Amino acid sequence: MTDLREQPSPPGQQPHQAGPTEEDVIAVQRVLVTGAAGRIGRGVLDVLARESVAATALVLEDPGDLAADRVVVGDAGSPEVAARAVEGADAVVHLAAIPTPMADPPEVVFGTNTMATFAVLDAAGRAGVRRAVIASSQAAWGTAFAQRELHPVYLPVDVDTPDQAADPYALSKRTDELTADMMARRHGMSVVALRYPFVGGMDERLRARADEVARDPGLGARNLWAYLETRDAAEAAWLALAHRADGAQVVYVAAPDTLVPMPTAELLRRYHPDVPLRRPVEGYEVPIDLGPAERLLGFRARHLVVGTP
Repeated sequence: MTDLREQPSPPGQQPHQAGPTEEDVIAVQRVLVTGAAGRIGRGVLDVLARESVAATALVLEDPGDLAADRVVVGDAGSPEVAARAVEGADAVVHLAAIPTPMADPPEVVFGTNTMATFAVLDAAGRAGVRRAVIASSQAAWGTAFAQRELHPVYLPVDVDTPDQAADPYALSKRTDELTADMMARRHGMSVVALRYPFVGGMDERLRARADEVARDPGLGARNLWAYLETRDAAEAAWLALAHRADGAQVVYVAAPDTLVPMPTAELLRRYHPDVPLRRPVEGYEVPIDLGPAERLLGFRARHLVVGTP
């Protein structure tokens, strides 16, 4: 069984150690959120409302209940729609994408995702926007949806781990990151690509996933048993907007623990036995380098799944 709850921070440590300063909050007055009707998108809209920052939502269909004072309906991959959506914004959180390669033809997954990222970032740059955050994915390193079993080159995984993209979704996310890099140079933007893991709220989605991989840990091996609660996913995007360094950055964000009530070292011995460890992993630590998320963004997840061995 699993228990989903907000975890207190360790003594002397805040869950989000840094974030937008007063100057940053004043500078960001309107944010375009693409894919705003999705799980993370709604969370980002809630954070913007909390911070009294105006929001423009770009969606394929307007559900009528979005926490945004401006809603644009259309395809994020259309340069004309993207240009209209970004009007008046000074920052962008780009989340619109096909989220897996399982339900659509490969060319549709790759083409839809990459065209949307290109169109939105290019429209933003042309409009003078200098801060953007895009949703990349943990799947970008290639193991999650590969048609054969793959293993990371080393562990813990970090942004320098060689990718093994073998499916159109992984390739689309790697291409999105390269697009972000190009747009940063082309337009002088700061772009943070967040490599999200499995994301779910404190509801049936995350609980079901936790129970599933607890019963059969092998089901989580391709994703290194990583997860992130929806509110933390949205908070990471908000904190990334405050990242002022020039250029593009790729940052892994995830909960610091795994979804499985089994020590991580044992999981790795069982499911990734031949992968070299660059450093020991302790307890239930997720085998992903989350240090840059803390150093660059001041982000540490606070809504954790607690397993009962």
